[in-house]
Amino acid sequence: MIKIAPSILAANLLNIEDEVISVDKAGANYIHIDVMDGHFVPNFSFGYNIVKSIRLITKKTLDVHLMISPVDQYLEAFANAGSDIITVHAEAGAHLDRSLQVIRGLGKKAGVSLNPSTPTDVVQYVLDKVDLILVMTVNPGFGGQSFIESQVDKVSTLRKMIGDRPIELEVDGGINPKTAALVTGAGANVLVAGSAVFNSGKYKKAIEALRQGASS
Repeated sequence: MIKIAPSILAANLLNIEDEVISVDKAGANYIHIDVMDGHFVPNFSFGYNIVKSIRLITKKTLDVHLMISPVDQYLEAFANAGSDIITVHAEAGAHLDRSLQVIRGLGKKAGVSLNPSTPTDVVQYVLDKVDLILVMTVNPGFGGQSFIESQVDKVSTLRKMIGDRPIELEVDGGINPKTAALVTGAGANVLVAGSAVFNSGKYKKAIEALRQGASS
């Protein structure tokens, strides 16, 4: 099943409670929360308090993407705030294996994200500790960027590496009905979409369009 994870980075932040409730009711599977530190990526966004607040208004899976470095010292705070999946960047620290162990030790699903220039082999020896792999199809830090088509091959390579392991393969960046077809055709099963959902004004219709595009 294709899962849709609206990214609240593109939501109306003056009305965030209603925005989250709206995409929840519109059929979102996950709520994707981008956390940026202005250091690892050139932008700032949410902290663990926003995760804690969103946890109070939805039972949907909170898919928390940490674009921060260093990251290990913040994992417990994001776990305690109510994250269900905590994804760290392979590039954000020297000890990816350790970070993934910590996340799982906190009782959460562990994800690893790869920037566009990052090769797939960085996850080769941690697949036994990963629940989700996130392929960035834009350079992280800002919403509304154009899809990088070279990442479709990366998705395909990772799908082969995953094999029959119960690991979800997620994509984030420039996702719309057209690009959804490309990445799901290559093996992705979770689509992060910000502008395509929140700029539409009709969230249920936008989510359905993504699912239809993914199945075409």
